[in-house]
Amino acid sequence: MRGEPSCPRCGGRVRAPGLFADSWQCDVHGTVFPLQPVIPPSVEALAAIVQRTRVPVWMPWPLPVGWLFTGVAYAGDERSGGRAAVVACSGPAPLGGPGELILVAEELGVGLGARYAGIDGPDPGPYISVEKPPQAKLLAAGRPTPLWHVSATPDDRAVFAGEALGLWLWAVVWPEQSGLMMYDELVLTDLRDAGAELDLVPCGALSPRLLRP
Repeated sequence: MRGEPSCPRCGGRVRAPGLFADSWQCDVHGTVFPLQPVIPPSVEALAAIVQRTRVPVWMPWPLPVGWLFTGVAYAGDERSGGRAAVVACSGPAPLGGPGELILVAEELGVGLGARYAGIDGPDPGPYISVEKPPQAKLLAAGRPTPLWHVSATPDDRAVFAGEALGLWLWAVVWPEQSGLMMYDELVLTDLRDAGAELDLVPCGALSPRLLRP
């Protein structure tokens, strides 16, 4: 696991603000909000991210039967605050075997969701057809939230994206067949509003998908 910030779009090295630039820089993508090192799953890790981020920290709550929280990270620094947050959950897939779900909330242009989706990005706009009916619907912070299927992604995953609380919301599911769970009207909670319920989140082992999208 890398212990230093990286580019949210490509995972490459970034240069910290200094004499010649007042922002984090990636050689490929220019100015970025740095992705901070992935934090192994724990209630304390969730609480730390919740305190640092300016965007929702989405999690299915209650979690589907047998599912566990399996990691969290954010993009930003102490000055900017978290401008993107990613939460991983793992459990039994609808058609059997293990399943993985990654949820990303981010501001326009950050590009973290596109990285997990496996597309160039930074945003899902060119890859979704909002003129058509949404392929999935869920409740996010109590509000009906439509999601559209994201095209041009790798065959091993299903990706959906939409808008929640004025920010991009990405849902990336492995394997691709596990996208069926997105049709069950998941209920997402912004953990910034969870309070004492954070102590009830069941934790599993760190998801490798957080480190290797």
